[in-house]
Amino acid sequence: MKTRDYFGTDGIRGRVGKGDINPEFVLKLGWAAGRVLGDGKSGKVLIGKDTRISGYLFESALEAGLVAAGMDIRLLGPMPTPGIAYLTRTLHAAAGIVISASHNPYYDNGIKFFSATGTKLPDEVEKAIEAEISKPLVTVDSASLGKAERVDDAAGRYIEFCKSTVPHSLDLSGLKIVVDCANGATYHIAPPVLEELGAQVEVIGAEPDGFNINKDIGSTHPEALQQAVLQHHADVGIALDGDGDRLIMVDHTGATVDGDGILYIIARSRLAQPDGLKGPVVGTTMSNLGLELALKELGVELKRTDVGDRYILAALDANKWTLGGEPSGHIICRDRTSTGDGIVAALQVLAAMVMDESSLHDLSLGMQRLPNILVNVDRGNMSPKAVMENDMVQKSVKAAEKKLNKDGRVLLRPSGTEPLIRVMVEGKDAPLVTQLANEIADTVKTVTR
Repeated sequence: MKTRDYFGTDGIRGRVGKGDINPEFVLKLGWAAGRVLGDGKSGKVLIGKDTRISGYLFESALEAGLVAAGMDIRLLGPMPTPGIAYLTRTLHAAAGIVISASHNPYYDNGIKFFSATGTKLPDEVEKAIEAEISKPLVTVDSASLGKAERVDDAAGRYIEFCKSTVPHSLDLSGLKIVVDCANGATYHIAPPVLEELGAQVEVIGAEPDGFNINKDIGSTHPEALQQAVLQHHADVGIALDGDGDRLIMVDHTGATVDGDGILYIIARSRLAQPDGLKGPVVGTTMSNLGLELALKELGVELKRTDVGDRYILAALDANKWTLGGEPSGHIICRDRTSTGDGIVAALQVLAAMVMDESSLHDLSLGMQRLPNILVNVDRGNMSPKAVMENDMVQKSVKAAEKKLNKDGRVLLRPSGTEPLIRVMVEGKDAPLVTQLANEIADTVKTVTR
């Protein structure tokens, strides 16, 4: 199949004003998407965004393009990515569009799409949109132009949905929680969700100004949350990213619990519930070996995919499994949502704490993260395949695997965004893991010079 020219694994993303992230291209993208999604008929498309300053610019450009193609628009304003997916489904829209660069700094932005079912667009639809982009922009007849309206109750609808993903009887009144909204799209969503469930809530990162999204805060910078949890003597901390699809948690001691730990806690809790856990848990090649071993103790298998929540979701849907995620905090509770959702995932962990009458610290003890070393090596002008299949590199990998025996693993993979080979080694013996990772990296450097 033809490689896509614009769409990556998670939409189109880049520096504002550079490459494709400019008003002219985004207007054309909106028009092309309207042509494909409307299929020659009028339809409804939702547009939501995070809090970065350029969101206003690209919201207007998309609106103009879609209206020119004859599509009606529903503007959601600032809204978490998973909230846009949910509203696309429940408002019976042809598609939902997210204007966000997720955990990136404010000067980046991006566009991604959800289908009518709240899942990512199939590859063939993205390719059809790309094919339209190359055509001249032709505006429909004035009588067929689309209209734009604002959805005033978008936040309230999504807040109610989040609360519906845990038992109606759940009472968080005994918990003091610090929530970090990363100055992003959850700033007006996450605090009321927790407060309405009874928690005592302290909030940080909920004063977006267009420029401070993800800046030294949120799931990619949990240090701010760790400090706040200790300062407020809180029971637990919740760190979301700029668009609300990632989650990192902090226990009462200030220790972080990443996506692997969160997956373990949710899986363990699901096993104790009547509806249970359907199928294996889906992780990625980067999921810690400690998660695999901890799940095995529960009698649950870990299935690995390539890195990216797109691949996790595909595995869940293909097999009708219910739980998957990444160490970075993309957690998909497929029996609750159609995409990764930081707020929903956090609620599942809080429900487990209440039902078990345990702290996050105690629940997370069931999974011991194994030492993990990641070394990035510049591959120069060589192709990733040529580097990883090189005889010397393969010999080095096999030697490392022999030394680790069954107590570890070795992974080589190319970066999707930089000319790097990522060398990862995991095992129970930290000094040995470090030694082997550096030895393999040195071999890769020898080959690529």
